[in-house]
Amino acid sequence: MSFPALFEQRERRLLGDRFETLFSDPQGLPARGITVNTLRCTPERMAALADFPLQPSPFCRTSFLVQAPDWKPGRHPYHHAGAFYAQEPSAASPAALLEVRPGLRVADLCAAPGGKTSQLAAALNGEGWLLANEFVPARAEILRQNLERMGVTNAAVTNADTARLAEVLPGCFDRVLVDAPCSGEGMFRKEAAAVTQYEPALLARCAALGRDILDNAAALLAPGGILVYSTCTFAPDEDEGQVAAFLRRHPEFTLCDLSECGFGHPGESNRAGDENFPAAFCRRIWPADGGEGHFMAKLRKAEDAPAPELPRLRTEKPARLSRQTAAVWQEFCRSLFPDLADAAVEAVGEGIVLVPPALPPRTRALRLLRTGVPAGRVVKGRLEPSHALFMAYGDRCRNREELTLQDPRTAAWLRGEEIPAETAASGWCAVLVDGFPLGAGKVSGGRIKNHYPKALRNLQ
Repeated sequence: MSFPALFEQRERRLLGDRFETLFSDPQGLPARGITVNTLRCTPERMAALADFPLQPSPFCRTSFLVQAPDWKPGRHPYHHAGAFYAQEPSAASPAALLEVRPGLRVADLCAAPGGKTSQLAAALNGEGWLLANEFVPARAEILRQNLERMGVTNAAVTNADTARLAEVLPGCFDRVLVDAPCSGEGMFRKEAAAVTQYEPALLARCAALGRDILDNAAALLAPGGILVYSTCTFAPDEDEGQVAAFLRRHPEFTLCDLSECGFGHPGESNRAGDENFPAAFCRRIWPADGGEGHFMAKLRKAEDAPAPELPRLRTEKPARLSRQTAAVWQEFCRSLFPDLADAAVEAVGEGIVLVPPALPPRTRALRLLRTGVPAGRVVKGRLEPSHALFMAYGDRCRNREELTLQDPRTAAWLRGEEIPAETAASGWCAVLVDGFPLGAGKVSGGRIKNHYPKALRNLQ
């Protein structure tokens, strides 16, 4: 690999003779991988079904390495169906350290494009509540689209500054992930822009931004909760130095020992300046480990830390469905989704939204791009269901067209073509590939009219 001179000088000074070893290039190409969406299937089933080569990842039990340089994951039917997320292998490691389990309240503060967020959602398994936040509006929209593809039902996607989150939801989360915006030194091999934009001012800006986000994350976390901080850089001021400074500002936190996590190398004390803290408790993944590079620290807030008072907020009350809309929705559910008939719904504009039961009312004081699952809208007295509804619940639909990976109709469907109906009856149906949802179609005369969104189709 070719490095910026500023970076190489610093790393050779810090690593000495280890530089050549840790920054060796074992594969000769950027590391590639997938993380299986366990809302859809198990890693074992994915390994059995996949028509591309998979090797178990050392960084996460639900991830695989993909040694296929010409493979295009974004065009694969299982990607369209949200069965996996294409992810650089080491990037899957931080979310797995957060100890998420069903029923918890979890926040991902820098969530776009959504790989780590979808891991957290899968660990929640539809129970509890997930806040997925992204400050940059365009990236927040990509995050929303990816969570829709992955079939996440219990998330709120927000576009807010983390200071605003801390103001609205202090002490409201059991787990918080901060995969901080960083100088991207771990992306030098993967993205040319990471090399060309590299300069001292970028390092300083990223360290300052990470500090502010960490302080807000501390305010969001409930006593006894866990915070995982990660970056894809090697910069001392964004990694060990950042964590050491945080612990000095926040004595209510302790650093957890990651030495038994099973991958990577210990953090390094010479990257923390004059700070005296157990840097070896942190974890580093170097290019020689088979990933592009990652830094992680796990911090626990004391059980007896003061619980913040929730300030009073003015929030909009959820809008109920009109009697006519409610009747149309119930009729649709009885026909296709009977187990959704009792789900909590509300009106958002002209649409119907399935709302997560655990959603705190205070969240409505934030800029919400999505809460739960948009179900559709009533048009001329009938429900026009959404793509999101079938991506979230397509495997529970009573009327289904069952495709397979080898079926030529699968590729035709993803191109936006009509296909023959073999298992679905007339009317709205879910289209699935090997049991994974590919959206909705409408059957008439033995043909399925394609309602897969044009922007998502494989047009080339």
